[in-house]
Amino acid sequence: MAIDPVCGMEVDEKKAASKEYKGKKYYFCSPTCQWAFEMKPEQFVKE
Repeated sequence: MAIDPVCGMEVDEKKAASKEYKGKKYYFCSPTCQWAFEMKPEQFVKE
């Protein structure tokens, strides 16, 4: 299981929407969390 970087919810990688950012794939529980990540990914990514 992956963790949604926006809300912290566990998500199934096989069913969840995903987005690649700086070479890493992130998974989202909903379109809203994916949208928030796309607007400001640096806010949710811990380097």
